[in-house]
Amino acid sequence: MSSVYGEKIKVSLFGQSHSEAIGGTIDGLPSGIKIDLEQLQNFLQRRAARGAISTQRQEPDVPEFLSGLKDGVTCGAPICAIIRNTNVRKGDYNNLLNVPRPSHADYAVRCKFGENADFSGGGHLSGRLTAALCIAGGICIQYLESLGITVGAHIYSIAGIKDTPFNEVDITSEDLQKITAKAFPLINDTIEETIKARIMEAKADGDSVGGIIEFAAVGLAAGIGSPHFGGLENRISAAVFGVPAVKGIEFGNGFACAELTGWENNDAFYYDENLNVRTKTNNSGGINGGMSNGMPLIGRVAIKPTPSIAKQQDSVNLSTMENVQLIINGRHDPCVVHRAVPCIEAAVAIAITDAIQSDHRNDSNRLRSILI
Repeated sequence: MSSVYGEKIKVSLFGQSHSEAIGGTIDGLPSGIKIDLEQLQNFLQRRAARGAISTQRQEPDVPEFLSGLKDGVTCGAPICAIIRNTNVRKGDYNNLLNVPRPSHADYAVRCKFGENADFSGGGHLSGRLTAALCIAGGICIQYLESLGITVGAHIYSIAGIKDTPFNEVDITSEDLQKITAKAFPLINDTIEETIKARIMEAKADGDSVGGIIEFAAVGLAAGIGSPHFGGLENRISAAVFGVPAVKGIEFGNGFACAELTGWENNDAFYYDENLNVRTKTNNSGGINGGMSNGMPLIGRVAIKPTPSIAKQQDSVNLSTMENVQLIINGRHDPCVVHRAVPCIEAAVAIAITDAIQSDHRNDSNRLRSILI
């Protein structure tokens, strides 16, 4: 099972939703990076379940570092950390061995790995693994901050109720920090109760809702990334799709560019008062040819409605080969969008860190060849 991401920064996830623990390794980070463990814990708490709009499964999600840190500083060895699962209820999933849940991976997993696969809570494919992703991403966020790069995200919409989008050309590090400090990350706080009421309405109906997350990174110098298959869009997309609920991604104005002319879509260059090259618009989302162009990197991610719902659904019994009705037990989120915001930040930060490290090593190789 492919659970490893990265070219120079290798992130690997392990564990299952109801196993003894979940965790991850990060290989390739430079030594000497000071990790603020309190800041990392606060980041992990942002994806934790809170209140009636989230699952009732409560986990402390305190990481235990087994290697890679010396007095809170990276030592060059692979970082390995685990989070122990303390609130498991495998019995909630006893009826799923032969009856796959609609829009879950149960059937595909059964076909690929057979009856020995762990179906409890989604097993290794569960959103629970995003806690481990957030350990790696939280560390990468701190590393990027040391380079003057800030990554952040907000709820762009839930169930069609839309927040104010990022200012595509003028968003700042301070703007992102202000948004990510919120328990419910919106730019327009006045719609928070409306969104929460819509989530509770879906929950009361035994249903769920999805939405869109908008992410941004500021402080990126121009020229980070690579063309074709190594582009920033490619790297970020691969990491973001490691979040199980993601169904789509776009950069800049995304699919909307298909309805524009070249004149309307092109981002015209200009020199600002400090003689920095900037663009008047940012339809490209800060990326040209797979490489950063110095403008804010902006994109959006589609998050599907939680497939585990309380409504009775049609399925099949793989043992008896009959059509059956399925009612899903357990503790499930009526919406995961708000909890997925830090997960998307984590994935984007890992991808950017990998791109920067790849560029640094390539630069060193070029310099070495020139000196020889």
